[in-house]
Amino acid sequence: MPYLIPTRTPLTSEQVERGFDYLLALQTGGGTYAADRVEATPELAFVLLRLAEDIIWPITAVDGEAADLCADSFALDEVGCALLSTLRDWARDSPTTAVPGIARSIIRFVENVIPDPDDHGDTLATLETMRDEHLALAHAVHSAPGPHR
Repeated sequence: MPYLIPTRTPLTSEQVERGFDYLLALQTGGGTYAADRVEATPELAFVLLRLAEDIIWPITAVDGEAADLCADSFALDEVGCALLSTLRDWARDSPTTAVPGIARSIIRFVENVIPDPDDHGDTLATLETMRDEHLALAHAVHSAPGPHR
């Protein structure tokens, strides 16, 4: 049975930029560099958590339509669920201290699971590509007429 995922309000362009600014600063210069550039706030924890969900869930979730499902498919699904559940708990219990941990989890996931678009093994380029894709989606959703859910 597929998981029921509630409809979420899409991130705004500003939220996407803020989240990826932190990720890129952390990837480029480390924790102190990132902290000097972007303040760790509860809102940033929420934004990073949403980005983690948008990055991790599509890759780890079982596709009910796939014809080649195996035990590994379900194991990967559970790993994704466990990771996201842990990040959600961390963001809920300690949002400010969760910011660098969620960001590092996203970066580690991207480094180890998502292929580099230019095939150079450059995580920074992958994060920049993801930022551009998320910004395009945010612009499309928030510039469309009607209510935004």
